[in-house]
Amino acid sequence: MTPVFVWIVLCIVWGSTWIFIKLGLDFLPPVSFAALRFSAACLILWPVLRLQRIEIPFKRELFGFIALTGTLQFFLNYGLLFWGEQFISSGLAAVLQATIPAFGLVLARIYVGERITGLKVIAILLGIIGVGVVFREQLELNGRLAFLGSLAVVVGAFCAAYASVLTKARGVNLHPAGLVFLQMLVGHLPLWGVGLIREGNPVSFRWSALAVVCVLYLAVVGSIIAFWLYYWLLSKIDVTRAMMIALVTPLIAVVVGSFFGERLAVETIAGGAMILFSVLLIVIMPMLRTARK
Repeated sequence: MTPVFVWIVLCIVWGSTWIFIKLGLDFLPPVSFAALRFSAACLILWPVLRLQRIEIPFKRELFGFIALTGTLQFFLNYGLLFWGEQFISSGLAAVLQATIPAFGLVLARIYVGERITGLKVIAILLGIIGVGVVFREQLELNGRLAFLGSLAVVVGAFCAAYASVLTKARGVNLHPAGLVFLQMLVGHLPLWGVGLIREGNPVSFRWSALAVVCVLYLAVVGSIIAFWLYYWLLSKIDVTRAMMIALVTPLIAVVVGSFFGERLAVETIAGGAMILFSVLLIVIMPMLRTARK
């Protein structure tokens, strides 16, 4: 595998998860849906780790790091995103989530010493503007709850960026599958607490074959495979470049949605071109140059 190939695969995988989240939310309440996704991922990943004899880092000195990054990535990031999307459009949520690489740029400078260059700043700003163009018609903000929902999504984006940077700083020498298993296990438990209190017993949910498919797809493809590859990628490239995936996934989601009858507007093409150009500047070209050496 090459970093460029894995980076592109992750864009496609995480971009495809949006439609399964949208379909699943027709049957399952949001917080419990996220909890079910990660519980299923842990249950499936555990026997794989045992069969492959992959080390699970049950070490006292790593507990604080795993608890913090798991809480940031799988509880706060997903919990705040799902809560916030109750009050704002999915398009606005996508734009606000696109701030992940902007937060990552600053945090990576502090924790792993990555340089903040003018090209990185321009590319990230161009990408965020491109996401804004794609979702231009969905950017309205009405009322106090919408403001709080927007704030929640931005805080969640910060948490996701922080978790990635800390993982780059302390977790690159651990096996990615063993690390993500423990992070998911620890991080998703509070989601169950919130879900049971606010949304009730999962047995009473509107279960259907499609709901099960959505949970399993998000567990296996969107969680196990995606985070396994993502943590491998963090060990190979700058964390800022890895987090640029957050700019491309909304575009992939819109394109995938067009196959399910959603409109593909001119704004999508224009904004998509801006996103792809920003990615070309600081992700694809540098990785290709490195691969040729």
